[in-house]
Amino acid sequence: MSITVQIPTVLRRHTAGVGSIACAAANLRELLSFLDEKFPELKPHLHDEAGHVRRFLNIYVNEEDIRFLGGPEYIFSDGDEVLLVPSIAGGAS
Repeated sequence: MSITVQIPTVLRRHTAGVGSIACAAANLRELLSFLDEKFPELKPHLHDEAGHVRRFLNIYVNEEDIRFLGGPEYIFSDGDEVLLVPSIAGGAS
């Protein structure tokens, strides 16, 4: 089984510019472990020390928010596309 993880531009400075990577993770926990191992600098931007996904990181599977698919319990299917989307705030007044 293979899934594709899309990494947005804002996080690519922690992945040496890699924007997409395939892996065989079965669930979110395995995916985070894979990304931790592959890109150690990305780790603090994805989850805290307890392994909980960062509050301002949204994860989509095939354009559906993973929270509505079962959250950490969701089991990936072959060919799933996972998109990591950090919330970004700011602007000028």
